[in-house]
Amino acid sequence: MDEAALQQALTDTQNLGEMPDADAVGTVGSPDCGDMVRLWIKYKEKDGRKVIDKASFQSFGCQTAIAVASIATELIRGKTKEEALSLSAEELSKPLGPLPPMKIHCGQMVEGALRAALEAEKQPAAIAPAAPMAVDQSGTLADALSAAGKTQGKIKIVLTS
Repeated sequence: MDEAALQQALTDTQNLGEMPDADAVGTVGSPDCGDMVRLWIKYKEKDGRKVIDKASFQSFGCQTAIAVASIATELIRGKTKEEALSLSAEELSKPLGPLPPMKIHCGQMVEGALRAALEAEKQPAAIAPAAPMAVDQSGTLADALSAAGKTQGKIKIVLTS
């Protein structure tokens, strides 16, 4: 992994935060270990095509997950849903260089959140997503993580001002 690229992505993090007017949202992660990524997507019409206008994210995870999510929100801008769905975890994290084996899951989480958001439009709200790592899309990422901790007794979130 290119440490300079990682530090640059963290220093200049792009598109961090909720997007209240998003067209789609996807969340992937494990409340048990605390790694979670939520991705919001907003579309626009451009030249008769529906393309991703902007994307934002929240992440509970390591620096690598934050960096990959930041980079991914920029990489998908201007792409159609199909073009974005074709991107792999490796492609989303490519600007950071090859990820070490213990960090590959960071790219996979971002890819999973992207897929969950892009595929959310296909699923009726009453049907639970098929992906085993997908979690509730409502509320904030902190709400989802906190709720999971309440039911499993393994997570404690402390918010400070």
